[in-house]
Amino acid sequence: MLDIVGKRGWYLLISALVIIPGLISMIASPGWISGGSGLKAGIDFTSGSVMNVSFANPDIDEEDIQARMSELGHDEALIQRIGGNTFFIRTVVLKEAIGDDISEREKIERGLEEFLGLERDRVEFDTVSPIVAEETVKTAFYALIAASVFIMFFVWYAFRRVPKAHRYGVSAILALVHDLLIILGIFSILGRVINLEVNSMFIVGLLIVAGYSVNDTIVVFDRIRENISRHPDRELAPMVNLSIMESMGRSLNTSITTLVVLLAMLFIGGTSIRELLLVLAIGAVAGTYSSIFIASQYLVMWDRGEVGRFFRRGPAATASSLLHLIGIGR
Repeated sequence: MLDIVGKRGWYLLISALVIIPGLISMIASPGWISGGSGLKAGIDFTSGSVMNVSFANPDIDEEDIQARMSELGHDEALIQRIGGNTFFIRTVVLKEAIGDDISEREKIERGLEEFLGLERDRVEFDTVSPIVAEETVKTAFYALIAASVFIMFFVWYAFRRVPKAHRYGVSAILALVHDLLIILGIFSILGRVINLEVNSMFIVGLLIVAGYSVNDTIVVFDRIRENISRHPDRELAPMVNLSIMESMGRSLNTSITTLVVLLAMLFIGGTSIRELLLVLAIGAVAGTYSSIFIASQYLVMWDRGEVGRFFRRGPAATASSLLHLIGIGR
């Protein structure tokens, strides 16, 4: 039988190597969700107007549209090709018509039609006010906090017959935080590299991942509970290792089939749900990894007092403890 528990230090190290670059990307500039720092925000989190437009001329590129938007007084416009001769245009909130004046949207559409051959019957327009954007951020934050608290107490209650049941609830949340940090970090890096924005579908994805991750973790925890009930006199570590081996096949089969479907939808699906599918795909991988190699390891570390030593001792001792966990320096 593989000694998964005995190599827990390696799994924590792998997680750190994945999470730390993302954290650096998020904190390199102040702010959690803002343009150019933390996560690259879409219109759902910042006020602005967006247009999906198509042109009759297939040779139109971003530079042509950017030049024309600058002539129309919108130097801040963000232009991105989303397929063929269809483009995404994001600007500040466009003003409505006042009196006999035409609206800024109408002015832009006329300008693009006259000089670049815009097909006005294929224009999709949306705008979000600053108040709505601020409320969206607050609601998303509260939703994640509420879901995490509910999950922790639910797991705690579900495992109430197991000694020190609160550890299962806390460990499940720590594994969930692990998964969310991986997703946030990857999206932060992608936002800097390919200008990938996050929107309301991103938050929906995070909430789905939260449920998926905890469900996968509970599968392992439930097997731990069964083995502890059968062998109450044995140490926790071998019971955790046995439980992981017994439930690993089910977790991997479920995750692989889920991931195959998500990747298929990601490659053939539309851009409107791209962020959601990418979050779910990353979450499926991270959730499976954390349920097998991370969540249950917290129980063992807590049982052996290793968690407390990480916080009570200095940085040098902490590093020494980690090296001890991964088998170096013994």
